[in-house]
Amino acid sequence: MTVELRPYLDAVPQIVVDRLRGARRVLAVSHENPDADTLGATLAVALLVEAMGGTADAICTDPVPPLYAFIPGVERFRTDPDDAAPYDLVVISDCGSLERIGDVGLRHAGLFGRLPRVIIDHHASNDASGEADWIDPGAAATCEMVTLVARRLGVGLGAGDGALAAVLMAGIVMDTATFAHPNATPRTLVVSAALVEAGAPLSDISRRLYRTKPDAQLRLFGIVLDRLESLADGRIVWSSLTEADIVATGADPAHSEGIIDLLSQAEAAEVAILFKQAGTATRVSVRTKPFGVDATVLTGAFGGGGHARAAGASIDAPLDQARPSVLAEATRLVAALTR
Repeated sequence: MTVELRPYLDAVPQIVVDRLRGARRVLAVSHENPDADTLGATLAVALLVEAMGGTADAICTDPVPPLYAFIPGVERFRTDPDDAAPYDLVVISDCGSLERIGDVGLRHAGLFGRLPRVIIDHHASNDASGEADWIDPGAAATCEMVTLVARRLGVGLGAGDGALAAVLMAGIVMDTATFAHPNATPRTLVVSAALVEAGAPLSDISRRLYRTKPDAQLRLFGIVLDRLESLADGRIVWSSLTEADIVATGADPAHSEGIIDLLSQAEAAEVAILFKQAGTATRVSVRTKPFGVDATVLTGAFGGGGHARAAGASIDAPLDQARPSVLAEATRLVAALTR
């Protein structure tokens, strides 16, 4: 029995379908510091274009972390477009703002500026307003949206010898923590069932993303957890990660993935915050409890964004200077809760 996605396909704007169908050489772009959702969505766009007879280049301004080496086709990513390629469309996946493309957008500003554009994203803080920009904050992952695009285009989810289903499932598993986050909706589950039906190895993807960690990463987690502090009677928990921690444990910067989700498991915490040193700047990751503080409100005060339960920001100040103002804002928001 085929999983039925037709009830959800009207959500895909026709102009997105038309631009993808009409493109012959596509620049498919992920966000900087990539995760499985942006990587999966970007690769899926490339596979869709190729299934329709076109060609595509997958672009990420940063190297793909080793954690995601299992994703089919991830070796395709390059840091810059081909200067000689006759691109006729740019598709940007999972970017809450255009700045999230990273330095590649600055290096090739002219190219990005003149190409017709499609944006596919699920971040509530995304205010893109182009005629072919599809922003759906109700989607658990951008890969959920691209799955619907595939069906609208008439491309089977088993395309690419099963690679399409696998890369899309990787993004959904990542952004739902294997369906544990409250962002997983009935549509998310139906889409995921269709991907499993098409051959996506759900259990293997879940194991690789959430239950497989190198020793260096576990040591890094230990340092950060040992540094855990709390405020507001435990309703705010926070910790910090320095570049020295990464060196001391022999870890890779990408190994910090998942630490914030551990902090968010604190029983009494309404808000969990991880402060990460990034040169002279500080990256802030936030998780909040359902029906409580809106994480986008907290991070938005510092130029960031994301989702109501998971958001982030980058502050142009070192850890010791950035931390007090973020904690003060978190304290104010928690104090305003009525529960």
